[in-house]
Amino acid sequence: MVAALRSIDHLPLEHRDKAWLDWFEELSLSASVDDQPIPRGTMHLRAANATTRLADVSGTPQRIVPMRRDHGILFALIVAGRGRLVAPHQAFDLADGDMMVLGTADDWSMTFRSDFRAFILQAAAGPLGARLGRSGIRLPKVLGSTVVAAVAKSALRTLGSNLETSGAADLTAAEVALTELVASALLGEVREPAGSLTGVQTAHFRRVAATIDARLSDPDLALALIARLEGLSIRYAQKLFEGRGESFSEYVRQQRLEHCRIDLADPNHAHESVAAIGQRWGFRDQSHFSRTFGATFGMSPRQVRRARSQTEEAYPLRGKPDGRKSAAARPAPVLRAAVDRPPTARARERTDHWHLPATAETVHWGFFSRSLPPVLRVDPGDSVTVETLTQHAGDDWQRMVAGDSGAESVFDWSPEHKRVDRRGAGPANASIFGRGAGEGFGVHIMTGPIYVRGAEPGDVLEIEFVEIRPRPSAAFPGKAFASNVSAWWGYQYHDLLDRDAKRETVTIFEIDMRCPAAARPLYSYEWQPQTDPFGVVHATIDYPGIPVDHSKVSHRDLSGSGVRIPARLHFGCIAVAPREADLVDSIPPGYFGGNIDNWRIGAGAKLYLPVAVQGALLSLGDGHFAQADGEINGTGLECSLTGDIIIKLHKAGEVCPAFLRGLNSPLIETEHSWVIQSFSHPNYLRDLGSNAQSDVYKTSTIELALRNAFRQTRRFIMQTYDLTEDEVLSIMSLAADFGITQVADGNFGVHATITKAVFGERQHSQRTARP
Repeated sequence: MVAALRSIDHLPLEHRDKAWLDWFEELSLSASVDDQPIPRGTMHLRAANATTRLADVSGTPQRIVPMRRDHGILFALIVAGRGRLVAPHQAFDLADGDMMVLGTADDWSMTFRSDFRAFILQAAAGPLGARLGRSGIRLPKVLGSTVVAAVAKSALRTLGSNLETSGAADLTAAEVALTELVASALLGEVREPAGSLTGVQTAHFRRVAATIDARLSDPDLALALIARLEGLSIRYAQKLFEGRGESFSEYVRQQRLEHCRIDLADPNHAHESVAAIGQRWGFRDQSHFSRTFGATFGMSPRQVRRARSQTEEAYPLRGKPDGRKSAAARPAPVLRAAVDRPPTARARERTDHWHLPATAETVHWGFFSRSLPPVLRVDPGDSVTVETLTQHAGDDWQRMVAGDSGAESVFDWSPEHKRVDRRGAGPANASIFGRGAGEGFGVHIMTGPIYVRGAEPGDVLEIEFVEIRPRPSAAFPGKAFASNVSAWWGYQYHDLLDRDAKRETVTIFEIDMRCPAAARPLYSYEWQPQTDPFGVVHATIDYPGIPVDHSKVSHRDLSGSGVRIPARLHFGCIAVAPREADLVDSIPPGYFGGNIDNWRIGAGAKLYLPVAVQGALLSLGDGHFAQADGEINGTGLECSLTGDIIIKLHKAGEVCPAFLRGLNSPLIETEHSWVIQSFSHPNYLRDLGSNAQSDVYKTSTIELALRNAFRQTRRFIMQTYDLTEDEVLSIMSLAADFGITQVADGNFGVHATITKAVFGERQHSQRTARP
C-alpha cells in the first residue's frame, strides 16, 4: 500500500482547512488555528489495517484535539517544535524528542507554538489496556527518561523515518513492540494512587508478565507454574493480579486474544487459518475461541480478517464495480478513493467519449502504483482523448511550457513549493542521493490512472490508438517542439570518440503543425550543471523536470543542417498497474507494459496488456514524435502528445481470439502485422525478489531479451494459428524479424514482427480464452 504525501500548500486558502481536518480525522483528531484556515502543512500517512496507522505530520502553529468518538491509542513523538499538552488536572511542556501516549476518546489538547513535525502511530487501545490492567494509570502521559522509554522513542523515530518503505507487517509488528515498551515505561515511571501495586510489586508483576508472555501458547498454562518459575508463592502471585483488579485467568485470556487479533490483522499470517492462529495462542476449542473473541472485540475472528483485507484493497477501490453511482466510503489508507462518477474536470464530449487533460491533478510522475486513486472511470468501449506532457519540456521552457496552463501547472516549481513533488519511486524525503522527492527513480509524466469498470486480474485490456498528434506550443503559434537527449544512461555514453570527455547533449527540434510529418533540428547544447529551484545542483540529468537556465549553456545553431526526422508518433510508456508493489519505477518495462518504447504502437495500432489489478488502472505518457529501434542515445524525440484511444476489455473465460489465451506480456497488433514484445525479465518484479527494482538494471542483457522474445513468439504462433512447433520454428526463421526495441530502459527490450500475410487464409481461431 502506497504511503501518500499530502500537502495543503497546493490548495486554495478556502479549501485548506477542510482538507487538513479530513486528513486529521483519519487519526481521530481535529485541529484549529484560532478559527482561521491552516496556513501550511503536510501529512504522510500509511495504514496497516483498520486500527493501525503511521503518520508523519508537519505543520505551522495550531491546536490539536481528539475527536473523542473512537477508543484508540496514539503514540506520538515530537521530532521538532515546541508545544504544550493540557488535560484535566495536568499539563506538560513539549519539546524535541518528547514522546506522548494519548487516548483518542480522552479529554486533552496539544498546542504547538512553533512549526512542528511529529511521528504518530495509531493503535488499538486493547493491548495497552491489557498490559496496564486496572493500575489506575490515566492518559495522556509523557514518557520520562528511563532506558525503556528511550528505546520506545528510538523505535518510533526509526519507524517514522522509514515510513516510505514500511509495509503493513512492519506497522503491525511495531504496534506490538511499542505497546510492550510503553507499558513497561509507564508501569516503571508512574507513581500510582494508593491501593495499587507498590514499586516492588510492580517490578515483580513485570517479571511474571514476561514469563506468561513466553508461554502463552501452552493451553495448560497455570499460575502454579508461573509462581514456581519466578520463585514466588502462589498466594503472592494471586495478590499481584488482585492488585491490578483482575485474576490470573482473565489476564492470560486477554493476552491470548490480543495476540490472536494482531495475527489476524497481520498480512504475514494471511495464509494461516483462524483455527491455527487460535491454537498457536493456547485456544484448543475453535468455537470457544470464536465466542470469546467476539464477546471481547465485538466482531468475530473472520470479520477482523476481512476488515484487514478490505482496508488493503479499499484504496484504490480494487473491488469489482457494481455500476451504481454512490459516494465512496472513507478508506483507512492514505487517500480518499474517487467516487464512482466522472470527475467534473474531465469533460464528457459524447455518451461514450471522454477528454482527460494533462494537469497537476491528473498526472503522476515517474512511478506506477496499484494504490493510486483513478482520475477517470470509463466503461469498456469508451473512447478517451488523453493529453500527455513530456518530462523533457524543461529543456526549453519558453517553447514547451510557457503559456500552456496544463504544462505550467505540472512543471510549477519555485523556491517555496513544487506542485508535483514526487518524481520517481524513490523515497519522498530524497534520503538516498538528495536529488528531490522520488529521487528520479522513474522519470515519465503519466496521465491517469484510468479505471476501467469490470476489469479484473486475468482479463486483457485492449487499447486502440485512433489518432496521435503533437501538442502545439502556446508561445510559438503553429509550431510544436521536442527534445532529444544523448544522456548518461545511453548506450553511447562510455563509447564516445573522446572517452575522457563525458558529455550529455540536448537537441531541440521544431515541428510545423501545418505539416507535422517531420521534425527539423533547431539547436543543441551541452548540459552544464543546473541548480533547481530548491537549490540542488544537478551535474548530470539525474532528476526530471529541471528548468534549464539557458544563460549557463551555449547554443549551437542547427536550423540550416537540412536534416529531417520522419514522424513516428507514439506513446513510449503505456501501463496498467502492476500487482507486485505499491511504488514501481516507471523506467523498466514489464508484463504490465510501461516504458515499452516501441514506435509501432502508433495511430491505427492496438496494444493488449494483461490486467493485474481491479480496474486495470491505465496510464499513458512519454510521448515520442519519433524513435528508432534501439533508442541508442537513451531517449526518443521526446514530445508532448495528445491521443485518441478506444479502451476495450476481454474477459477471462469469454469467447475471444485465441492469441489472448495465456497473454502474459505486451502484444502489439497493427493493420498488417503482429509484434510480440519481450524483455530481459518479463516479470522482474516477481522474479528478481525484494531488490527487483535495482537488480533489473544490473542483470538485463540482450541475450535474455532475445531468448524470451523467441519463446513468446513461438508460443504465440503455435497457439494463434494451431501450428506445430516444427512448423513455427521454420516460419520464425524465415518471416519473423527480431529487433532490439531499446537498450535504454534497464529492462532491455526485443520484439518480433511478423506480417499477417504469412498465414494466408489461415485465420486465428476463436476460443474460450482464459488469460
